[in-house]
Amino acid sequence: MRDKINAALKEAIKAQDKRRMSTLRLISAAIKDRDIAARGQGKDGVSDAEILDILAKMVKQRRESVKTYEEAGRLELAQQEQEEIEIIESFLPKQLSEDEMRQAVAEVVETLGCEGLKDMGRAMGALKERYAGRMDFSKASAMVRELLNK
Repeated sequence: MRDKINAALKEAIKAQDKRRMSTLRLISAAIKDRDIAARGQGKDGVSDAEILDILAKMVKQRRESVKTYEEAGRLELAQQEQEEIEIIESFLPKQLSEDEMRQAVAEVVETLGCEGLKDMGRAMGALKERYAGRMDFSKASAMVRELLNK
């Protein structure tokens, strides 16, 4: 994953694509920051799964920024954030559709034998393990809660 990001950064530098360059540099900085924190805990660095988590958080932050900028009438800044989202998402695996998410949530809840809200943590842990970077876990959490409240 790191190699893919570094290769894309080199291409962006050669092409003088300023938006792509700055976004890829932000991604690299976030990964390096987590690497440093991991070394402090005795680990070698972050895994690809953790990199996917970092990218997903970056997308979520930018979506919130887009909403805020649009509400404030700052459409040029919202457009800039939207472009960054597209660049970051190009490194994430294909996201599950709403129906695929519902099916995955139902499958995990059934497989684990979840019966109530006390099992929500187990269900979410299993979803994060199986579908890292492929679904919006805030939506998945709502779906799990909905299923367990029945």
